[in-house]
Amino acid sequence: MYDRKAQFVRATKGGDRDFAAFGQTPLQVELNRNGDTLLFRNWHLRDVAWAENAEGDIDTVHRKWKPTARDLMFTFGDNNHKEVKDQVNEAGKDPYQTFECRHIMVPTERTDATGRERLFPFRSYYIDVKNKHVIEDRPSQLLMYVIPRWQTVSGSPYAYSPATIAALPDARLIQAMTYTLLDAGEKAVQPPMIGQANKIKSDLELWSGAITWVDAEYDERLGEVLRPVKQDYSGLPIGAEMARDAKGMIAEAFFLNKLTMLPADREMTAYETSQRIQQHITQILPLFEPLEHEYNGGLCEMTFDTLMQSGAFGPREDMPEELSDADIEFKFVSPLQENEDRKDTQIYIETKAMLADAAAMEPGLFSMVDSRIALRDAIKGTGAPAKWMRDDDAMDKIAKEQADEAEAAQMMDMLERGGEVAEQIGKGAEAMGGVDETKA
Repeated sequence: MYDRKAQFVRATKGGDRDFAAFGQTPLQVELNRNGDTLLFRNWHLRDVAWAENAEGDIDTVHRKWKPTARDLMFTFGDNNHKEVKDQVNEAGKDPYQTFECRHIMVPTERTDATGRERLFPFRSYYIDVKNKHVIEDRPSQLLMYVIPRWQTVSGSPYAYSPATIAALPDARLIQAMTYTLLDAGEKAVQPPMIGQANKIKSDLELWSGAITWVDAEYDERLGEVLRPVKQDYSGLPIGAEMARDAKGMIAEAFFLNKLTMLPADREMTAYETSQRIQQHITQILPLFEPLEHEYNGGLCEMTFDTLMQSGAFGPREDMPEELSDADIEFKFVSPLQENEDRKDTQIYIETKAMLADAAAMEPGLFSMVDSRIALRDAIKGTGAPAKWMRDDDAMDKIAKEQADEAEAAQMMDMLERGGEVAEQIGKGAEAMGGVDETKA
């Protein structure tokens, strides 16, 4: 996916903006022309339309496309209409002339396909609309399009962005407030002026260092010939504060102030920390749940299926049966997932304290919890890399080695003690033998 030629970063950068602003984004996943890598593209919302089936899944996509004659020849070669070929091959023609085309993906059951082509779920059509020419008509195992949607309306296949809906009134308000503040600031720096009629001999020059000429015979004791109009600017700080509040509301609408959990202002207990984490998860759930399921999950599944269909993992018949029928589930690193894992760390700390209290009354209660599994989940919650962890087989091997070493040490200790006892018995026997000889 991160192959430079795949253009994954470019496509998803545009898709992220469309998803945030409009609540949906059409992405296309396929192999490039040479078939040696993936190709990701993000299409403009104005050019793509789609429809759902009875189960609510998108199964029909129409995309407008205006490629140049050069691009059409590069992509489809001799399958193009004669007019397209002439634009590229004949002298005096324009190879950069655009042609109105359309790419259509429909379920095979809605086409007149027969034979083995009926086994493919979808059918792909590239149509030269201008020349009424079908450039390409082929079956497809995949829809090729991934269209993540944030918030949908019942009965409509199109979505919207809750963030934009919430922020749009504030955005319009902050535009009006900004204009008012700018206007007031300009008047404060260059205030409107009022002057004596027939006494000013030039235009009013209000910029820095400017001079306005006044009748030399005018007597200033009669009053100022030119003076600023008195205005009250005491509301400027309040207006600036209101503008900051409006910006804060926009940031809150787009979840910008909820992506990271604010640091605690005091020392908290394990229970308070866990509750705070749970509250943070609840706040960001409306954002990350559709992102993980609709966006990341759909894109990764389409990528995996595209690689599978293209033989990137080897022949299908060589794949182990356990993997060929496996249900693939993708999990993603996100603030939501990190906080969910961090919650396990807090639960482990609380559970450990409870077991310590309970074991004081009944030592056997320590075995109630599988400490290896619990500790593994708790360490994962701290964000420790997975490669730091040994698997269960390695842990069992280490435990067996430690048990063997302990058993060997115990045996050596017994042998040493036995040797000491034998030595003491031998010394006792010698002493007894000496006593008997003396008596003899």
